[in-house]
Amino acid sequence: MGTQEVRPAFYALGTGGWRDYVTLLHPPYTLWHLSYVAVGAALAPHFHLNRMLWALLSFFLAMGIAAHALDELKGRPLRTRIPSAVLAAVATVALIGACAIGVGAARAWGWWLLVFVIVGAVVVPLYNLELALHNDWGFALTWGAFPVLTGYFVEAQTLRVEAVAAAGYAVALSLAQRALSTPVRQARRERDTTAGVEPLERTLRLLTWASVVLAVALVAARLR
Repeated sequence: MGTQEVRPAFYALGTGGWRDYVTLLHPPYTLWHLSYVAVGAALAPHFHLNRMLWALLSFFLAMGIAAHALDELKGRPLRTRIPSAVLAAVATVALIGACAIGVGAARAWGWWLLVFVIVGAVVVPLYNLELALHNDWGFALTWGAFPVLTGYFVEAQTLRVEAVAAAGYAVALSLAQRALSTPVRQARRERDTTAGVEPLERTLRLLTWASVVLAVALVAARLR
């Protein structure tokens, strides 16, 4: 009797072609961390929908595409067949695009935004090529706190206590995400099994939707 191949992630599609590119985006986790940008923006004293949308696009390019392409380039955790040269090119173009949006935003809304642009441009390769910060707290700060603070600063051009408190929320939730996802990754990618991971993955799915729904609710409240 044959055995069914264990996918490297619960959201991974079949290997090959366009499916590899969808899997590369880590859709639930990308949505989860983009929700932090929206939370930060919605908590700012003055809300501008266009600013939030530009921030979301920039983070999608930097985190959703560039960071995940570099992550796949480093060790092939998702087992895609995307050529290494394509992954490198995709990461480079996406990160340049994200930085270009950031520079344009800084020019339009305040030059202090360049601090966030520079931090993001440095953190993406450092973390995802495992050169630095590649641990639980590095993840929580760069993928949790940083999007919240950036989303807030894009709107307010300053940081206040509510922004720091929201960053703390994102840090705690990101640490919970790592606590759940680490044993799942080890089971699927190292031991080639899904035994015992179902409750953890169900919790990850629920937390993803909880984060997204909270962000939508906060933004909707600001649009009234």
